[in-house]
Parts: sequence; structure tokens; C-alpha cells
Amino acid sequence: LGQLAESGGGSVQAGGSLRLSCTTSGYYYRHLCMGWFRQGPGKERELIATIDTAGGSDYVIESLQDRFAISQDRNKETTSLQMQNLKAEDSGIYYCAADADSWGKSARYCYETLKAFNAWGPGTQVTVSS
Repeated sequence: LGQLAESGGGSVQAGGSLRLSCTTSGYYYRHLCMGWFRQGPGKERELIATIDTAGGSDYVIESLQDRFAISQDRNKETTSLQMQNLKAEDSGIYYCAADADSWGKSARYCYETLKAFNAWGPGTQVTVSS
């Protein structure tokens, strides 16, 4: 397995924005499903966004589609999560994850095969104060 590392977390006022980035190493980046998970206090970790690095399709869960966007820079082998109009309930630890088995179909397929994500970054804390 390769390694992943998140950056860009921090503290922000409600209504603010943050951009998280995830760098990978030890993978052929263009053959991956990349995902962003988050875990709020007392909540289970949930998958919120995916991207198929081969085809470039992306997916964000419906409840966040109007505020969050996932993107990639293939040259930098980086996956990013742009978060806007942040709310207190967005607070938590955000993790990027990689799945080297499900790529090549669609970001929605990456989402549906979420159990195939088997490599994780250490996480980055996002705190939104109201």
C-alpha cells in the first residue's frame, strides 16, 4: 500500500471556506479511486466525495453538493476538497483514502464500492465555529 497525507484543515467561522489537499505516494495515481471521508464527534466515519482519477469523474453526496467539490491535479498527484459556506456540523476529522481496485468506471462506482478503500491518511481536523 502507498501512503497518503492530508493538509489544509484548521479552524474557521461559520460561512467560511477551506480547501483540503491529499498527496499520495507509492501509487500509480492515475489508476485510483480517491475519496474524502469525514468523522464528526460521536459519529461514524462517512464517505462524502469520490473521484475516479483515470476518467476524472467526481461525486459528492447529495447533502453536500451545493457546498463541497472534489477535484484533482494529476500532475501533482493531488486530490482536493473545496468546502464553502461551512457550518458547525461540518466539524470533524477529514480523511483522504485510496482504492486501487475500483478505478476506471466512475466516481459513483467508487462511492458504491466504499469498502474497497483500504489506505488512509492520518486525517486533518476541521473546526467550524458558529
